[in-house]
Amino acid sequence: MDRLYSKEFITAACLGVGVGIFIGWISRGRVLGRRRSSSGNSRDIDSGDLSDNNMLSDTGEYKLIVVVRTDLKMGKGKIAAQVAHAAVHAYNSCAKRQPDMLKEWKYSGQPKIVVKIDSEASLLAVASKARSVGLNASVIRDAGRTQIPGGSVTVCGVGPGPNDLVSSVTGHLKLL
Repeated sequence: MDRLYSKEFITAACLGVGVGIFIGWISRGRVLGRRRSSSGNSRDIDSGDLSDNNMLSDTGEYKLIVVVRTDLKMGKGKIAAQVAHAAVHAYNSCAKRQPDMLKEWKYSGQPKIVVKIDSEASLLAVASKARSVGLNASVIRDAGRTQIPGGSVTVCGVGPGPNDLVSSVTGHLKLL
């Protein structure tokens, strides 16, 4: 029993835990500015490699922006439901088309920001610009069961993607 509480044992246990944490950070890409792709190859974050739709952020930060039309005068609950539709659609779309980007977004805490826009034409222009720079654009049309006519474009999810790239598409919009 004395051996269990000896200085040598406690020192060895602490050292083992510390080495384990350090190895975990390395394997998740937290040290040396590297990340692992789905193929298991490490890449430098600053390399700017955009091959295979692997758009990497200079800062390692990613976000999803949901753009909401305010001209439809949707209630708070309706807006919340439409934003949720956009977030789920964006997640699923990114999982299929850009799984590495989705993984990077998960690593950066899955930030989601909701902004407003005043017309369908403006929202569709944002979606078009997002697609032109290689970002996911999840345009949501309402089923028309409650407050607004069926087929109405209500929201658009832009991303998830690198902060700077998403901001180049949505940075001019104000928070909802």
